[in-house]
Amino acid sequence: MQDLPNLFLIGPMGAGKSTIGRLLAGELARSFYDSDHAIQARCGADIPWIFDVEGEPGFRQREIQMIDELTRLSNVVLATGGGAVLREENRKALRERGTVIYLLTTVDQQLKRTAKDRNRPLLQCVNREQVLIDMFAARDPLYRATSDITVRTDRRSPRAVVNEILRRVHRLIDPLESTETLNSKVSP
Repeated sequence: MQDLPNLFLIGPMGAGKSTIGRLLAGELARSFYDSDHAIQARCGADIPWIFDVEGEPGFRQREIQMIDELTRLSNVVLATGGGAVLREENRKALRERGTVIYLLTTVDQQLKRTAKDRNRPLLQCVNREQVLIDMFAARDPLYRATSDITVRTDRRSPRAVVNEILRRVHRLIDPLESTETLNSKVSP
């Protein structure tokens, strides 16, 4: 079996990218990075502050630089921010430098998972559900066009999602071995 490429997680906020990314990195004994946390560490400020001072365009420019930097590393698992796919530079870097996994979840799950989170500037509004619906409509086609694999995270444990990602990545990079392994488990 080949060595696995870098694994990059994309998807909407609340899809589980950070949680699943940490587990996946642990399973593979790789370094884990979260692009939003890396931006905050570099700036010495949280994302709401960056949005307040620089606006979304300023944040997105910082995000382009950070994703470019992190995708150039080797043997990593990277969780991106939900809006990372909005910029072509990010989509290109992700596609060209690793295997991209789209963690798909419903707006219902996003609402539950982000209910108490005050660190998401785009959700600091009256109608959070409508904002999430609108973001999904705009971003889902970009997630799908950028990803190699799509995995649903609704009502599944993070461990089950990690196991599915590993199975599907192995199948993607070495279809023959995956078939042989499957056949050997089925045969008496």
